[in-house]
Amino acid sequence: MYTTTLFALLLQAAQDVAETEIPEESGEIVEQAIQSGLFEMVLMAGPFAKLVLLILLGFSVLSWAIAFSKYGLLKDSNRKDSSFLKAFRRVGKMSEMNAATDQYRPAPLVTVFEFGYEELARQVNKYGRLRNNAMLERVMMLAASEETSRLQQNMGWLATTASAAPFIGLLGTVWGILNAFRGLGEAGGATLRAVAPGIAEALIATAFGLFAAIPALIFYNVFSQRISEIRTRMEDFGLEFYNLAERDYGEDDVVHEETQQSR
Repeated sequence: MYTTTLFALLLQAAQDVAETEIPEESGEIVEQAIQSGLFEMVLMAGPFAKLVLLILLGFSVLSWAIAFSKYGLLKDSNRKDSSFLKAFRRVGKMSEMNAATDQYRPAPLVTVFEFGYEELARQVNKYGRLRNNAMLERVMMLAASEETSRLQQNMGWLATTASAAPFIGLLGTVWGILNAFRGLGEAGGATLRAVAPGIAEALIATAFGLFAAIPALIFYNVFSQRISEIRTRMEDFGLEFYNLAERDYGEDDVVHEETQQSR
């Protein structure tokens, strides 16, 4: 609300300028401002405005670096997950899949499988069968949570950039507007030379803030959706693993084998 009021006052000052005769020197200033590019406008900004722009540039560069890294990680994880899941369903034997897990890394499903297989092997070696089903379920849930945390690494930076960058840009905008009014006070009247630097700082800060925030917000939403899909896939795979383990090493299967041996 305060920013809107300040802009309204600036517009009123610009209206006063328009109603007066623009001197030849001011016309030259306008022409130079039109011909100057964004880089020149940044160089002409004040120290505080440059600091704001530098901070926003840092936010933007780190966000894009995280986005490219996260895109490659999620793409590779999805591809490896699909290959591992096809092999798991085709083979259908725990021991054979355990020997072939290295070729499917860094698939999140491999981690879930290894956690589950380790717990299954511990129970089978100790009791001769799968005895504690709840323990196996908890172990696989823990594996899914650890993989989800790994995939979500640095996602907080994207969220921070999306939420904080507009406000940092707004800080630069307010500072530029204050400089514009200070220029009006020093000039003793509404002139283009007085208001142009402050308005330029304000608009550049706003543009940089949006440039940093909008891509970060898009990346965060897209990656969050993909990570959620991978988490669901891990949970579904946990059910498949549990069903296979119960079928091969469950109590009913052991009782059936003992009955056959007694006969």
